[in-house]
Amino acid sequence: MHEKLAQCVSRHLSQPFRKPYVQYNRDALDASLAGWDGRAPLILDAGCGVGHSTIQLARSYPDHWVIGVDQSEDRLNRRKPYPEALLPRNMVFVRADLVDYWRLCCDAGLQLARHYILYPNPWPKIGHLGRRWHAHPVFPFVLRLGGVLECRSNWRVYTDEFAVALALASGRDVACEDYEAATPLTPFERKYRDSGQSLYRVICDLDAVVAGASCAMRPDGAV
Repeated sequence: MHEKLAQCVSRHLSQPFRKPYVQYNRDALDASLAGWDGRAPLILDAGCGVGHSTIQLARSYPDHWVIGVDQSEDRLNRRKPYPEALLPRNMVFVRADLVDYWRLCCDAGLQLARHYILYPNPWPKIGHLGRRWHAHPVFPFVLRLGGVLECRSNWRVYTDEFAVALALASGRDVACEDYEAATPLTPFERKYRDSGQSLYRVICDLDAVVAGASCAMRPDGAV
């Protein structure tokens, strides 16, 4: 793990992040909530890629509203082999930058039931630490959204770091675990499994963390 991880996470937890919003991300939030009835529990598939995971989550949780967000319009348009008529009606895809989208969700007072970060870009070089989600200034906003947060990767360092970052923020033990994808959620997960690569995941119930009052964050994102 990166030797400056704890320093980086602690800094972001103690300092507000005030990057200006881009309008298309505001529009994306509006679009993602347009079909929501305001009552169904929310699931966010952050960085959903071609959307296979979003579709499977919507089918697995038919009483939830599932939002798949990705910054690439090209990836979102490649959700084959699913024709529009066969897509679940309790889901939506939107193109947005997660750095803005997560913060806008917090500004709107949204709370998630479940939150998935599946196989994010690991940014493996030493100088890339600040681009990994758990070491990015937006990380405190991810925590504020609550719910059961799950991160999966085929790079053990990423999930180990993710667990450490969550532990630093919550004051609780959070562990990375080996994972066997019996039913892969993403094309990457299927490819990694079929090629014999090891898979890892971190799961944390953020609602339990907040209830324990160990990491109650102020609206500005600080602890």
